[in-house]
Amino acid sequence: YFPVNRPSLRRPLEPKQYTSLAFGRRLRDAGILPSMGSRGDAFDNALAESFWSTLERELLDDTVFVNRAAARLAVFNYIESWFNPWRRHSSIGMLSPAQFERAWRAKNDQEVMA
Repeated sequence: YFPVNRPSLRRPLEPKQYTSLAFGRRLRDAGILPSMGSRGDAFDNALAESFWSTLERELLDDTVFVNRAAARLAVFNYIESWFNPWRRHSSIGMLSPAQFERAWRAKNDQEVMA
């Protein structure tokens, strides 16, 4: 994105808006925890980047789709049939997301009962 002296399309939200104090206050008021590190910190996006890299390597690199619908279905199936229920992740103790979520819910249910 480079500003120019002629009219151009602009992003719906400029990067500075994501880190503004007003935006942060609005999130807190709504009870939302932002997924943002400090300014210039790349670590807050590392898990998302890792997911996209894995998706590309394990599914997209070797596949030719006949149309967008086939691509969307393949991505959905990859996420729901493999990535979430079975694929283990180092960031959550080598559990699959489904296993991690079940363990998290069980722990929180026990804490609520106590």
